[in-house]
Amino acid sequence: MSIQMNGLTDFQKDLFDVATKDLPNEAPKLMRKIGSKARTTVAKKSRSLVKKKTGGYHKKWKRGKVFVGYNGDLVVRVYNSSPHAHLVEDGHWMVDHDGNRTGKFVPGKKPLDKGMRDFETSGDIEVETVKWLDELLRKKKL
Repeated sequence: MSIQMNGLTDFQKDLFDVATKDLPNEAPKLMRKIGSKARTTVAKKSRSLVKKKTGGYHKKWKRGKVFVGYNGDLVVRVYNSSPHAHLVEDGHWMVDHDGNRTGKFVPGKKPLDKGMRDFETSGDIEVETVKWLDELLRKKKL
């Protein structure tokens, strides 16, 4: 999933381009902040969609490290590290302890996709980017 910034003015977009090219050590800080906000939003969404049995699924939402993606862009991942997260996300067949199907398919709840859609439409990306640019201007790094 890619994140688009729509709420920035042309001047802010130019500042963002200059900041990411001239200050390569500062951009990962912004990505970590945005990733943490995305993790919070996705975790809240998953709490509303998925029933809590032991809480293991809800406690395992994590933000990964910032890295350079395929297109040369900075990327940060949000993921769930619980062993059954893929079953909740994508759905699964009900099976007994021997691995035999009992016949019922449980559809996936897709909390990651729905949470990321909510995060992208919330405007938090633009707010954090503007705060970051203001901070760089205040510190006279730009």
